[in-house]
Amino acid sequence: MKKIVFMAFVLVLLLPVLATGCLGTKNKGDIAIGVAWPFASNNSMFREGVELAAKEINQGGGIKGRNIKLVMKDDEASVAAGMAVAQSFAGERQVAAVIGHRNSFVSIPASRIYEEAGLVMLSPASTAPELTSKGYRFVFRSLPSDDEIAKKMAAFCSQQGHKRMVIYYSEDSYGMGLANSFEDQAKEAGLKVVDRISYYGDLKDLERLRNKWQALDYDGIFIAAAMPAGAEFIADGGRVGISVPYYAGNAMDSPQLYEIGGKAAEGTVVGTIFNPDENREEVRKFVEAFTKEYNEPPGAYAAQGYDAVKLLAAAIGQAGDADAAALAASLRELKNWPGVSGYHSFDQYGNDVGDLVVIKVLRDGELQL
Repeated sequence: MKKIVFMAFVLVLLLPVLATGCLGTKNKGDIAIGVAWPFASNNSMFREGVELAAKEINQGGGIKGRNIKLVMKDDEASVAAGMAVAQSFAGERQVAAVIGHRNSFVSIPASRIYEEAGLVMLSPASTAPELTSKGYRFVFRSLPSDDEIAKKMAAFCSQQGHKRMVIYYSEDSYGMGLANSFEDQAKEAGLKVVDRISYYGDLKDLERLRNKWQALDYDGIFIAAAMPAGAEFIADGGRVGISVPYYAGNAMDSPQLYEIGGKAAEGTVVGTIFNPDENREEVRKFVEAFTKEYNEPPGAYAAQGYDAVKLLAAAIGQAGDADAAALAASLRELKNWPGVSGYHSFDQYGNDVGDLVVIKVLRDGELQL
């Protein structure tokens, strides 16, 4: 009987810890935030953006006197490695939240682990609508979904006078999700998708497709693929004489667009998530601080990493606690929060529904607003 009473007493003591799944108010040490990203293979200045945000917060006194401690793990852009990283973060009771992952095909299966562990996950890069379609309580994204990006791009294509378009997509969560979203939004915008492909064998095969598309009277191509595949398609298109305009999603917002695509990529229009030339104080200060710290201007993923850390810090400060339930509720209460990538607001499903989509065009080898 004494053993039963003792076990019951211990369980009562543990319940708050088990329920929260992360830091509580009694812990006065650092607030640990996990960061999952393919750092070695595809960093894209993301690490630098995350580290700059944490540095600024800590130099400014932290969150109610508590410093942020970043715990970074490489998910290798792999489902297996990503799941292992998610499991390791879920087992670390001192981690308050996780920023990640980059790829939707990693974020989607990892999100279930975070949800079941009661650990807030904030993805700064995964746009696939499926990520937030399950009604999870602790899963968020801090950028527009494919649906939002596709909506803006379809409307822009329509404004440019396009009527009949082709979709080229990659066979992964990002590519298929964005392709489906664009096809749906194209119909709403009065565009007809005359063909969609995810593969061509060689240049001769692509030339055959070009002839087919010409017969279908196509006038533009939307690319739902990431780097380097998207830019390689454009380069190959130039080699076989494709001359219609290209349009793409945020994963093509990269210097690689010109480095790989070359002259064929000139004029490509990208629906993306960060305008470094925006005339807001938050943006000006960020660009100045980042350039001073790293000797180069920030890109979109640097801005996303920076905003993700600052968003979590703001939500934890507002909640007065790093408890998962309080943190999730606090994130949903943030409305028009001014980040460097735009104004952030979260809906009940964890989607960022702020006005965040920026349209750029590649001119003289550089992406410009």
